[in-house]
Amino acid sequence: MCRIAGLIDFNKSIDYPVEAIISKMRDSMQAGGPDDSGNFIEQNQNNTIAFGHRRLSIIDLSDCGHQPMRTEDGNAVISFNGEIFNYKEIKTELQASGVSFQFDNDTEVILKAYQKWGIGCIHKFIGMFAFILYDKKKNAVYAVRDRAGVKPLYYYHHDNLMLFGSELKSFHAHPRFEKKINSKSLALFLQFSNIPAPYSIFENTFKLLPGHYLYINLSNKTIEDITWWSVLDAYRKPLLKNIDTREIIIETERLLISACNYRMVADVPVGVLLSGGYDSSLVTALLQKESTDKIKTFSIGFHEKGFNEAVYAKKVAQHLGTDHTEYYCTQQDALAIIPLLPEIYDEPFGDSSAIPTTLVSKIAQQSVKVALSADGGDELFGGYEKYSIIINLKNKLHFLPKTFAKIGGRFLEYLNPDFLFSSSFDNAFVRQTGKFSHILQSKNMAEMAHWFGNLYSPKQIKKLTGTNFEIEKTNFAHFNKMPFTNDDINSMLAIDYITYLPDDVLTKVDRATMSVSIEGREPLMDQRLVEWLAQIPGEMKIKNGIKKYILKEIVHKHIPKAIMDRPKMGFGIPITKWFNKELKDYLEIYLSKGNLGKHNLLNAEMIQDKKEVYYKGNDKMATELWNILMFQMWYERWMD
Repeated sequence: MCRIAGLIDFNKSIDYPVEAIISKMRDSMQAGGPDDSGNFIEQNQNNTIAFGHRRLSIIDLSDCGHQPMRTEDGNAVISFNGEIFNYKEIKTELQASGVSFQFDNDTEVILKAYQKWGIGCIHKFIGMFAFILYDKKKNAVYAVRDRAGVKPLYYYHHDNLMLFGSELKSFHAHPRFEKKINSKSLALFLQFSNIPAPYSIFENTFKLLPGHYLYINLSNKTIEDITWWSVLDAYRKPLLKNIDTREIIIETERLLISACNYRMVADVPVGVLLSGGYDSSLVTALLQKESTDKIKTFSIGFHEKGFNEAVYAKKVAQHLGTDHTEYYCTQQDALAIIPLLPEIYDEPFGDSSAIPTTLVSKIAQQSVKVALSADGGDELFGGYEKYSIIINLKNKLHFLPKTFAKIGGRFLEYLNPDFLFSSSFDNAFVRQTGKFSHILQSKNMAEMAHWFGNLYSPKQIKKLTGTNFEIEKTNFAHFNKMPFTNDDINSMLAIDYITYLPDDVLTKVDRATMSVSIEGREPLMDQRLVEWLAQIPGEMKIKNGIKKYILKEIVHKHIPKAIMDRPKMGFGIPITKWFNKELKDYLEIYLSKGNLGKHNLLNAEMIQDKKEVYYKGNDKMATELWNILMFQMWYERWMD
């Protein structure tokens, strides 16, 4: 696990010191790679290319893993972030065909695989990765991101300059980077609490989509964005309908065991972030069963009822016999982390569970250098509560004529609530009415799930930001493009997999773990498991109202149902309880008219009204205010 940076400057005249700039870009992400650093620079009459690398040593701790790494002939050079877990098998295959190796690390395997098979080598990789690779012979650069989007990769393209980085903060180190806020990205952030790929908060700046790579032809300056893997292709395959439930469970467990074992490949201590829920408990159980040593597990708890999963994690750890560490998060712990969030998440990020995720990463870092997380279980197996709600809603709407539902939805959409309420924007009924109007008009359950997760209606977003809300160019738009009519449940899972999972969940874990110099690994993101589950009918994943049916059946083989059978809890913090106490000062300072007036991107009067409504006891306003607070704190750190 590392951090990478790069630049391609097509201007013939360079007015900045390239070595100093790429070093500054690289070192802005030092927390993600504290063990080593390096640069590669090549300047010619047509362009300048520079790669930077910060290393977190996980596999092959010697200097042999130094990057950027070149092939012996000097034709290819790579700056690589991530891990290829099956690199030993690929190495053996290459050696059988006569390829020789100098070292024993996955970076060299990538280079040798590229020399042998070209960019198609990425299809052989089981892992998480983002890399930039320069092929001198082809006079081209590849920028590649893994299938699920576990590892991030940003790029900037403007005025004959391209920048690359694992984190957005690296671009600020370049003197020609223009940090102009994209107002549509701001609207997306307020709607989803994150900025969906391919967008970023800045204009001309993008996230490379998961399963994509850029091919940059240096001779003619053309850029191709190529999809090399898509989970939607797996969901398009015929469903495995004539298969016994027992066979499904056996094969799923086999793939899970393989995925977990692969992610134990390391030359440093490894642990598991254990919440006590089904997903992390399963990963822990499978690993502990395969290990003769006690697996190190870590969990975070809260003193507030309704948020504390630590007691359940402790029971799981005791049953499995792990070496368990737990820590209870207080308001003071949160207050210590909140000022760090704009630095860690260097574009606006509104998921408040970033706080406990960062804290549990800090606790784990004292004992291990690699921490396995169990993200993706809800998206793969059908775990979110919204799925059950939408299924029930769809069943009820089934009895209504489609025309009636559409007309009702349009009526609610165009209803002017100002005639009924003095503060319509802040009225809970009106917010839900705006959302429900789009749900009624949805063509399928995937679209219903999308609107279910929105904080505002498009009209409300325009009122708050002055910007029209658009989703057509994000992955959310796939809900109207995919032939999911044969399996509505799978359609919801697929859309969440390509939107909420990479843009929120995986972003949260990557930045939190990297901020304290540990590597986060995601066994449930193994493509073999993902592709297998995509062909399993949705009714097997949510069976007779039981969410995650397949996964739960596997867990109950290892952990008694009495320990696991409890209501699902989200991994969040009690901000509704804390805002009126220790966190209220943040609202008063950052959401003041003076601070909002620094950019005039948001409706300051409306935000003052929202604060007052919250202070009067409307706890539902907390999420909206938290998002605005995160934007304001980000603005102060990166724009003031």
